[in-house]
Amino acid sequence: MPSKPELLDRVALVTGGSRGIGAAIAIATAKAGADVAFTFASNGERAEAVSRQITQLGRKALAFRADSADADAVVAAVERTVSHFGKLDVLVNNAGVGDGGPFGDVSQADFDRLFAIHAEAPFFAAQAAARHMPNGGRIISIGSNLSTRVPNAGPALYVSSKSALIGMTRALARELGPQGITVNTVDPGSTDTDMNPANGAHAAGQLAHNALGRFGAPDDVAAAVLHWRGRGAQHYRQLDSGR
Repeated sequence: MPSKPELLDRVALVTGGSRGIGAAIAIATAKAGADVAFTFASNGERAEAVSRQITQLGRKALAFRADSADADAVVAAVERTVSHFGKLDVLVNNAGVGDGGPFGDVSQADFDRLFAIHAEAPFFAAQAAARHMPNGGRIISIGSNLSTRVPNAGPALYVSSKSALIGMTRALARELGPQGITVNTVDPGSTDTDMNPANGAHAAGQLAHNALGRFGAPDDVAAAVLHWRGRGAQHYRQLDSGR
């Protein structure tokens, strides 16, 4: 007899799930058997396309328009997911942006925006999700390998905001572990998305530091996110993609 999908009857919420890494995670989670809610910032057509792929896999999909620069909107997505599906088992803090600019040009508004998306929203989404999660719940944040390795000058703001996820993850793993909730980060290297295309202007410089000589794919990151399924997870996990 075929084995039962490992995430059957689980519910997951993925922030920034309409494109790139987030879409790959949402679809992979549905393939593993879960019903999936996800947020998107603006592109309704992409969100509809991801929802269709999830439902074609026989799972339920729910998409919310929510800007991750607004922590209240992301918390509301957590609450709406629980209201719609009756529970929440998995939260993936994926939403992110790649801008920031050179250190000397960063404004306070730039700083506030990146920290809002990469640190504040994940923190309060995790807080809201943990209130609903059962023993066995999972909180996973998508960071960046640049939070631990910075080969070039330039991304100070991006690095700072993503590094905040590491500290948050380590602390929440200790705090939520007694409830049976594990907290992890996955820190991809260069990944081929529309935010950082493998044929983009900055690709050659990134490949020069990459042992494999290629960009990763969104599905690679999704596989790392789902590595925990069906077993206990480490408190902290990092995917380096050769860098």
